[in-house]
Amino acid sequence: MIHTDICDRLGIEYPIFQGGMAWVSEHKLAAAVSNAGGLGIISAMNAPGEYLRQEIRACRELTDKPFGVNVMLMSPHAAEVAKVLLEEKVPVVTTGAGLPGIYMKEWVPAGIKVVPVVPSTAIAKRVAREGATAVIAEGCESGGHVGELTTMTLVPQVVDAVDIPVLAAGGIADGRGVAAAFMLGAQGVQVGTRFLVAEECQVHPNYKQKILAARDIDTVVTGKRLGHPVRCMKNPFSRDMGAMEYDSTRTNEEIEKFGAGALRKAAVEGDMERGTIMAGQIAAIVKKEQPAAEIIREMFAEAEKLLSEGTKWVR
Repeated sequence: MIHTDICDRLGIEYPIFQGGMAWVSEHKLAAAVSNAGGLGIISAMNAPGEYLRQEIRACRELTDKPFGVNVMLMSPHAAEVAKVLLEEKVPVVTTGAGLPGIYMKEWVPAGIKVVPVVPSTAIAKRVAREGATAVIAEGCESGGHVGELTTMTLVPQVVDAVDIPVLAAGGIADGRGVAAAFMLGAQGVQVGTRFLVAEECQVHPNYKQKILAARDIDTVVTGKRLGHPVRCMKNPFSRDMGAMEYDSTRTNEEIEKFGAGALRKAAVEGDMERGTIMAGQIAAIVKKEQPAAEIIREMFAEAEKLLSEGTKWVR
């Protein structure tokens, strides 16, 4: 079985993180992934600290395995959430949409293992100096907030830039993606879109069906004008959002207001017309709803076979 340094550092069986997806990654999904041997992640999203505290405690009722929390650093509640993580002694924290250094000064001495999502080698080096246990090099193929570099180009450069373990993210949904990540030098993977259709995932059924019906060209990036691009499925909302971004008569404030609450509309209310359906470019590979444990076992069985035997193209 594939076992790497990140497994030993975090006490997990498989070197796989479940991505921290707002309005999706709650305690039931996180516990299911952790019970299956991966690292389940609860998303702190834009919620206040007490919401997160209840999610953490609910997760502990369902698993005695390590789990983590993803902190979206742009959240107005980030400082409050950072304090809750210390009080609840969360074992692992992943971060995104900002630099976590100010919080790492307290998290790291408290024994929290911090694994930031990084879009570049410069940020990877910075968080490594600040005490990160590992980093997640996430390419623009991923769903949600994205950078500019692809997984194929970003991962090997981050691997060469830091001396801590690197996990690959973005465009990984099966064993082929896992095997490719290891060939690029990663010691693990983070997977988001594939877990959207885990049986334990509480996202609205309409959202799951949209993922299962996806084609390879069904995602688009919006929000570049605002400075925080997001990959999502094409629908009337994304088309209108894109049109507003190219309209010079529209202000950024108008566009921000138009997008406010759109993810909740899709993930919680099931509105596939006016909600934003965050998903990675790999959505078209996802073909069926499965238990989280089955997803993980299948991915790593395929990856192990490919890595041990080579592919049919290699002679």
